[in-house]
Amino acid sequence: MIFAKAPVPGAVKTRLIPALGPAGAAQLSLFMLDHALHIAADARLGPVQLHCAPDAGHPALQAAAARAGAMCLAQGSGDLGERMRSALAAALRFSPRALLLGTDCPALDAAVLREADAALATGADSVFVPTTDGGFALTGFRREALAAIDKVFIGISWSTPIVMSTTREHLLRAGLRWTELATLVDVDEPAELKHIPPEWLAQLRGETAIAGKRQT
Repeated sequence: MIFAKAPVPGAVKTRLIPALGPAGAAQLSLFMLDHALHIAADARLGPVQLHCAPDAGHPALQAAAARAGAMCLAQGSGDLGERMRSALAAALRFSPRALLLGTDCPALDAAVLREADAALATGADSVFVPTTDGGFALTGFRREALAAIDKVFIGISWSTPIVMSTTREHLLRAGLRWTELATLVDVDEPAELKHIPPEWLAQLRGETAIAGKRQT
């Protein structure tokens, strides 16, 4: 399962707007979305779902899902934790294991997804890919831990540096065994643009320069 926002200029990747402009930030979100869908399909772990916000109706999200052969669904209501709990619980009713990731981490690849799935298959109740900003880029659960999901993602201050540390506390209280894979970088700030593929950055800077000339 991949969580993504509609690529609306000015409403997505807003912290990157000073470096890329509204259109460039939205375009980067599309690059990241296509990357996440590609690695999910390439991992060949099961059906791929794109969970969209605010809904599944945006043409760019539908087109991206179609290119990857993914199902396009709405994330629903509630904060991020509530939406993640709902998606994981729904998936685990039909599958023994489920992975959920965002689109902000270009370093995630199919090998990491397979490693995460293997951790669940060999005894971990949950798996996480922490990020350098204190959050996580991926989580996964196995069906046996389904009843404890509500205890893990409730009461977390999302988009803060204490997301992963708070999650660890909740995992401990819930009595779950979890595995953490190598820490990666989410790209949310201009200083982190060095972590995106060079060809993405070249295209984004070219489009930003062209847009600037048109405005002048």
